[in-house]
Amino acid sequence: MKRIYVLLILLLFNYAPSIANDTTYEGLSNFTRVLDLIERNYVEEVDPEKLTNSAIDGMLKTLDPYSTYLSPERYRELEIGTSGEFGGVGMEVSEENGVLTVITPIEGSPAEKAGIKPRDQIIEIEGKSTQGMVVQEAVRILRGPSGSPVKITIRREGEKEPRVITLIRDKIVVKSVKPELLENGIGYVKLAQFQDRTSQELTEAIAGLEARNGGELSGLILDLRNNPGGLLTEAIDVVDEFIDSGLIVSVKGRTQDQTREYYATRNGSFQTFPVVVIVNDGSASASEVVAEALQDSKRALILGTKTFGKGSVQTIIKLEDGSGLKLTTAKFYAPSGRSINEVGVTPDIKVENSEDRDKQLESAINILSSPEADKTIPKG
Repeated sequence: MKRIYVLLILLLFNYAPSIANDTTYEGLSNFTRVLDLIERNYVEEVDPEKLTNSAIDGMLKTLDPYSTYLSPERYRELEIGTSGEFGGVGMEVSEENGVLTVITPIEGSPAEKAGIKPRDQIIEIEGKSTQGMVVQEAVRILRGPSGSPVKITIRREGEKEPRVITLIRDKIVVKSVKPELLENGIGYVKLAQFQDRTSQELTEAIAGLEARNGGELSGLILDLRNNPGGLLTEAIDVVDEFIDSGLIVSVKGRTQDQTREYYATRNGSFQTFPVVVIVNDGSASASEVVAEALQDSKRALILGTKTFGKGSVQTIIKLEDGSGLKLTTAKFYAPSGRSINEVGVTPDIKVENSEDRDKQLESAINILSSPEADKTIPKG
């Protein structure tokens, strides 16, 4: 019981001193009283630590889909996931309206190869219902040694019956930047995720494309489809390469230290060619920041379908026992002042997703190949 009280007091005083009032004390007293009654009177012996973790999970679940308690094991899983290489099925998941939902499959992963799509709802994993399952628990089950199978049941909008899919886990390596030189001197860069060095890798990739082209690009396609986000600082640095001034994004929380405005500072390197950004419903978080900033500054034309709408910041707080708290502490706001959260980015030109994923890419190439491209898409 001692660990339980220490953890609760740590959460209460160290991380939320402003709520330590009479109501909070009363609630904490009720909680410990109920816990004691369960331990002494429940029909079967219970694990106090498991009960406490479940109570904290339930408390955070009332806030939003992204705030969660991380047991020491879950915290280690999170660290593995941010390293850029791990064994699993390769998809970003979240909780949406109480249902475990796919944000996006990672390109080249077992999930993508099996046809998993953004917005697919995962209703079972290994025959176990995901109802009430926290995201980190689902991630823990989905990860595992390369070559091992995991069976999931998904529900997809427009389909009457759920699908049962067996995925074979593989080593997932997320390559952040993938460049390609297209026809007519058009550069294409796929940004899969915003990791350490993404902005630097993007700069190097575009410089490499210009070297192969024998001069300046005639245009650039920045592909953010199925990009679930990542490091906000890298997203800001990416935008900073394309605009020479102005607000990139505002981050607003309840406290002063959680509120900040980020402006263009470096008079970026890529000011001379038109840009088209492709997005879809798997583009989320930091990728939405990039798309919205380039759209609001009129530096790029946004093409595709409406984005996911995850415009919030999660802060990871490590606790003394090796566990952690992933807590939503702020929201993103576009330069226009509009909130991205639960709204998403609306493209300038809507091109629906189809089974032929190159449909949107072909539209972007046609726009940049047009003699009017320089006039319709302002340069930096």
